[in-house]
Amino acid sequence: MKKIIGVYRNQNMHWVGDGFPVKNLFSYDRLGQAISPFLLLDYAAPYPFAPTAQQHGVGSHPHRGFETVTIAYQGAVTHKDSAGGGGTIQAGDVQWMTAGAGLVHEEFHSAEFAQSGGLFEMAQLWVNLPAKDKMTAPKYQAIAAQDIPAVQFENDAGQMRIIAGEYAGRHGPASTFSPVNVWDGVLKAGHAELIHVPADHTVLVTVLEGEMLLNGAQRVLDSSIVMFAKDGEAAIQLQAVRDAKFLVLTGKALDEPIQGYGPFVMNSKAEIAQAVSDFNSGKFGEIPVQAGS
Repeated sequence: MKKIIGVYRNQNMHWVGDGFPVKNLFSYDRLGQAISPFLLLDYAAPYPFAPTAQQHGVGSHPHRGFETVTIAYQGAVTHKDSAGGGGTIQAGDVQWMTAGAGLVHEEFHSAEFAQSGGLFEMAQLWVNLPAKDKMTAPKYQAIAAQDIPAVQFENDAGQMRIIAGEYAGRHGPASTFSPVNVWDGVLKAGHAELIHVPADHTVLVTVLEGEMLLNGAQRVLDSSIVMFAKDGEAAIQLQAVRDAKFLVLTGKALDEPIQGYGPFVMNSKAEIAQAVSDFNSGKFGEIPVQAGS
C-alpha cells in the first residue's frame, strides 16, 4: 500500500466574506509542489445560518490561472461571473469553474436558502492549470447531483461519487485539463475499503467528518489531510472508526513553477504582475447586472 508521508489537521475557522466559515485543510503556499496539481482546499463545516433577507457570501472578485471546484453538501450557493457563467448549486451538486485567462465572479447563499436558513456545508478545491492552459477561455461547468455516478460499497457500507476522473469503471462528468480524480466518499463506522489509485499520481485523502484508520495504522480525525508517497504503489486502505465523510484527490503533478498572489496563480512574477494590470484595467470584464437588480 502507498506509504503515508504526512497528516495535517486544521480546526481553525476563518470567514471568507460573510457567508463561508471555512477551515483551510491544505494550501500550496505551505505544501508547494508536493500537492500539485492541487492548490488549496477550504472546508465549510456544517454551520447554522438564521433566516435573513440579506445577501451572505462573497462579492465580486477576480481569478486567473486555475479552476475552482465547489462541492455542495448542505445549503445552496448562487454564482455569477463575467464570462456569462452562473447558476445555483444545491446539496449534492458541484460547480467547476475554469478561471483561465481571467474572470470576475461572485458567490452568495441562494435567495431561497437565505430566506429559510439552516445548515450550510461546502468544500472548495482549487486545481492548478498547466502553463499551456492558464490563459484558456473561462468556462463554467454546472454538475447536477443526478449526473454524478456513484459506486456503492458492499454491505451498505457507503459510496464513492466520481466527480472527475475514473473509479471502478465509472467516469465522472467533469472535464479537466490534466489527469485528475476527484472522488467524494462516505463510509460507515466499522467498515473498510481498499481503494486503488494511479501509481504515478499525487494522492491526497481529506477527512471532512468522522474518524478514519488509514492503511490499518494511521488514525485520522476530521478536518485533516493525509499525503501519500509517490512510491509506485497503487492502493490505500480506508477504514471508518466513526461514520466518515472524505475526499480522495489524485492528479498527475504538473512539475511547473507556481507563483501565486491572492486570487491569481501563474508560473512567474511577471505573469502575476500582468494579471494585476489586466484586472485593474478592466480586462476581466464585469458581472452582468440583471434588469431590476
